[in-house]
Amino acid sequence: MTEGTPLLELRKLNKYYDNGFHAVKDVSFSIDTGKLVGLIGPNGCGKSTMMRCINKLHRLSSGDVLIDGDSVLKKTPSELARSVANVPAQLRNNFGLTVYETVMMGRYPFMKNIWWETDKDESFVMETMEKFGVKRLQDSQLNMLSSGEMQRVLIAKAYVQEPRLMLVDEPTSHLDMKYKLEVMEYLNAMVRKDMSILVAEHDISLMARYCDLCIIMKEGRIIDIGPPKEIITAELIEDVYGVSASVGFDKDGELFVLPKRYRSESEHGRI
Repeated sequence: MTEGTPLLELRKLNKYYDNGFHAVKDVSFSIDTGKLVGLIGPNGCGKSTMMRCINKLHRLSSGDVLIDGDSVLKKTPSELARSVANVPAQLRNNFGLTVYETVMMGRYPFMKNIWWETDKDESFVMETMEKFGVKRLQDSQLNMLSSGEMQRVLIAKAYVQEPRLMLVDEPTSHLDMKYKLEVMEYLNAMVRKDMSILVAEHDISLMARYCDLCIIMKEGRIIDIGPPKEIITAELIEDVYGVSASVGFDKDGELFVLPKRYRSESEHGRI
């Protein structure tokens, strides 16, 4: 990596599914280190697909993804896991794992022998579980956790990978207001000068409060990129979501979005 090289760079990324659907369309952007970046857009706009292309869970149809100037296309899964961590919206198969076992999985890319963790690994995992408030749950199976506890465990697992880039998919989708704020506070505190976090999320007001930048997607394309307070407007919300909304600032200067009503295509045609 040379000075001035972005942490993450997408170059004309395209993703077609086997049925011919063009999910991500010629996407290019870059992210520097030390940023919390929100990825915003309606369902089906390509957010999750694009993130799965970044970490090679999906094969790229064309274009490239670079981490610190190096193409992910040349990296093995283990090599990529040392620089990119993934926090899914939910863990579909937990195989009866405990909290401790799940968080320890984040250390596997660094282990020379998959069956033996070092004292350093164990110490780091215990410290991380304490940091994220799940140490008391270390012997609990994942299927016994609340949604908020599960999200903290998945973030802890990603944290112990010591990634340069963390990809977080809809971290607050099943959480109440308290735990939404808690998760975003954790993510905000984790961003540092040598790491950035890309978060796909539907709560626009929450993203505007915490993110340094927002990337707006619609129908597989990037519509706008910039500081949320500069780019999120009522006009943008209507263009991207087809929804009439009030966009304003509270007494603390925080941006909020209040949806008012959905506008059908026939109504758009009369405007």
